[in-house]
Amino acid sequence: MKTWHELRCFPLAIRLLLVNQFGVNTGFYLLIPYLAVHLGEDLGMSAAVVGIVLGVRNLSQQGLFLIGGSAADRLGARGVIIAGCALRTVGFGLFALGDGLAVLLAASVLSGLAGALFNPAVRAFLAQQAGSRQAEAFALFNVFATTGALVGPLLGSALLLVDFRVAALTAAALFALLTIAQALVLPAGEVAPAAGGVLADWREVLGNRVFLAFALAMVGMFTLQNQLYLLLPDGARRATGWDGAAGLVFLVGTLANLALQMRLTRALKERGERARWIGAGLALMGLAFVPPMAVAGLDAPPGGPGEAALRALPVLAGALLLYLGVMIAQPFVMELIPAFGRAELTGTYFGLFYVVSGVAAAVGNTVVGWAMDSGSRMRTPWLPWACCLAFGLLSAAGVAWLHRLRGLPGRTTGEAEPPAPAELPVATAPDGAATPTGADGAAPAELPVATAPDEATTTAEPARATERA
Repeated sequence: MKTWHELRCFPLAIRLLLVNQFGVNTGFYLLIPYLAVHLGEDLGMSAAVVGIVLGVRNLSQQGLFLIGGSAADRLGARGVIIAGCALRTVGFGLFALGDGLAVLLAASVLSGLAGALFNPAVRAFLAQQAGSRQAEAFALFNVFATTGALVGPLLGSALLLVDFRVAALTAAALFALLTIAQALVLPAGEVAPAAGGVLADWREVLGNRVFLAFALAMVGMFTLQNQLYLLLPDGARRATGWDGAAGLVFLVGTLANLALQMRLTRALKERGERARWIGAGLALMGLAFVPPMAVAGLDAPPGGPGEAALRALPVLAGALLLYLGVMIAQPFVMELIPAFGRAELTGTYFGLFYVVSGVAAAVGNTVVGWAMDSGSRMRTPWLPWACCLAFGLLSAAGVAWLHRLRGLPGRTTGEAEPPAPAELPVATAPDGAATPTGADGAAPAELPVATAPDEATTTAEPARATERA
């Protein structure tokens, strides 16, 4: 009830984008997890070709987030969101209709480019439209995204009993409906003319060393979230001897999100700075991998349903703790991102954040995969779980370090901001608007503040993260 009450409090455009995220994740997970099987088994492609098709899709999305973010800043988030969903419609339609490698590669590029466009644009739109309720908006965003990630695979499994093409056409039709709804409902806002070029914007954002350090610190959040699709399902299957146990991981997370996300965000928003809760959430995400270690080394199959259920409990407890950590940290991470720079560059900051964190998370996932292989080979099954624990704690320590240096933007909107010291006036942006400063009203001391091309000082302020769709 709390979730639906909060949803009704937002304007229609934000409500549509929240439902849109449910549809985006439903359509994505309805199709993409089964694409490799279709290419390899139905079309008879080699593993190398399958890897190329999947890699092109991922690269065209991860590598172009910055372009999507800049497009949202320059052209307006509304048009970029609509264009992204329209491209995803075409891309998924090509997966349904094409069997040749050229068509499949075109489908991969279009579907990846679509994600690169609407992912940063949607988040920029929410940050700009939600005002002082950004944390609540992103908390709801997380609820709808998580629910879509559960519904999508279930719907995809049912449709695959008919045919892969039916599943692909269903996903394409879903994105077509979202495109039409956005064109009808999203308001067409005016976009302020940009003072410089896109490269100047990129230089300004890339010059924000505190922001880049924060994005790198988020490697733990994205790496550990990805274990919902790799390590935790594998651990559930190994512990219980039942393939269906992997679905319980997602069910636990979805129910927890619906019941607790809004309560957690509202309670924590009024009790301290963002950095405290981001760090606490990251630490909890790391600690979530401790309970599954208890059953990681059980190779013998369970003696019966009762023993299988007992073995599943530590893994499901770990999944619940991981989801709770995400629920604590993610809304405040999303709320924080735009606060690092000018409001005119909100989309660009989101775009770069996803590029940096995506690359870092890819490295993290490689480490976890290596640990899984090494753990099996060296009879140390606890190794991948220990790696995930380390990722969470190191990320939490990184955020705490940045906060201690007073490099992160200030307090949540639930707390009164202390007045700036008299001898340290608030920085002024080129258009005369006050530019927010560090947590205590002063610019960071140890880490240099990014400087815009026109030499106007750019500091940090409040604001905003996977679907990786």
